[in-house]
Amino acid sequence: MLAPIPGVAILVVAWMPGVVRAGPWLPIHVVGLALVGVGLAMLTLARWQLGDAFSIEPRATTLVTRGLYARIRNPIYVSGLVLFAGLMLYVGLPWLLPLLAPLAIVQAIRARREARVLEERFGDAYRAYRARTWF
Repeated sequence: MLAPIPGVAILVVAWMPGVVRAGPWLPIHVVGLALVGVGLAMLTLARWQLGDAFSIEPRATTLVTRGLYARIRNPIYVSGLVLFAGLMLYVGLPWLLPLLAPLAIVQAIRARREARVLEERFGDAYRAYRARTWF
């Protein structure tokens, strides 16, 4: 449950004038901060909905299919990418956005490894879940 704490810190500091960024608020900064907020909210909700099924290494204790998991198989990975993109825009470093590509590849590899573990454990139930969800 502690995973969102860095994101909360970013949001708190973002509203302190002159601490993180000085200068005018341009649309890129507003969009970035909005993405940070969305990514953080999704990350927090996904982590909460995952509950005790959360683990660092893939293991299959429960097949979570409610909440965000009803639409996205890996909302923690997706929200992390949204959070990273928002942070890069907020701090005015959009040229770092291409770093999302290797990060997304790493997350896809992790997701595939987790999918194998879940499919072995839950079989047809997992295959049906996978068929009706994205990533």
